[in-house]
Amino acid sequence: MNAQEKSYPTIGKIHRLDPALDQLLDVNSPIEILGTGYTWSEGPVWVKKGKYLLFSDVPENVIHKWAPGKEVEVFLKPSGYTGTVPYSEEPGANGLIINKKGNLVSCEHGDRRLAEMPLDNPAKKKTLAHLFEGKKLNSPNDLVQHSSGDYYFTDPPYGLPGRGKDEPAKELPFQGVYRLNKKGELSLQVKDMTRPNGLAFSPDEKILYVGQSDPKGLIWKAFPVDKDGNLGEGKIFFDGAELAKKGWQGAPDGFKIDKAGNLWATGPGGVLIISPAGKLLGRIEAGSATANVAFGEDGSTLFITADMNLLRVRTKTKGMGW
Repeated sequence: MNAQEKSYPTIGKIHRLDPALDQLLDVNSPIEILGTGYTWSEGPVWVKKGKYLLFSDVPENVIHKWAPGKEVEVFLKPSGYTGTVPYSEEPGANGLIINKKGNLVSCEHGDRRLAEMPLDNPAKKKTLAHLFEGKKLNSPNDLVQHSSGDYYFTDPPYGLPGRGKDEPAKELPFQGVYRLNKKGELSLQVKDMTRPNGLAFSPDEKILYVGQSDPKGLIWKAFPVDKDGNLGEGKIFFDGAELAKKGWQGAPDGFKIDKAGNLWATGPGGVLIISPAGKLLGRIEAGSATANVAFGEDGSTLFITADMNLLRVRTKTKGMGW
């Protein structure tokens, strides 16, 4: 903790399920509550240049900003729906990243698009993707950028007025995983996942992991990435069904990968730490449902968006990119 920072209340517990966790996380590390009172916090991303964190409150149509030693403040409102009439229960921005140009890229539920904006002037927002084969996307959820500059994102129906059930607004008959290349061309990479959600690349970018937040299939799949950037046939990497049978609450949502290839994945029981071999090493029980995570500060801090809370815990590893 930096000298200028105040002391924060703590919550939850870290569970060690395999000795290998000791190399990644101290079970006695405090899980700090940096902010609270949100409706559903999501999409955390650390802004290295500004040394602050951005995160979404999807139902409230807001992106918030947190910086060390300061209170949480509004960064952007509206964040994902610019209409004037009520649209859905989750109209705001969801997943966020900082792209290779240093701009913020957001998955916007209500406006049904991928959008890019300068951090110092979000009003200059532009649409990156909105339609696939002439039909509106469902509600882009989470995204990642490949080192080539291409974006990959998921498109479940959670931001639609009926969340995909008896849904007049739904124009596509599937929930896709898409690739948006540098030319602005959108290609459908996966269409057989019922609720694709979080996604992240392995450190060598040869695998794209995609989580599925369907209670009927609580899985993470691993897709090989070919030399042209397209995805091959996916295989189940980790199945959370047994965790749900234990009574652990939650479903696969957002996740990030550390420099050694371990997944830090929100799912049944909190944040699951899963080795590249698919072994569950431990979990961070956050005290409420978890939505997403991001590495930040010096790369060893894990920020967690957990329902009404924004949390932080120190790790012994670093996220990819540090």
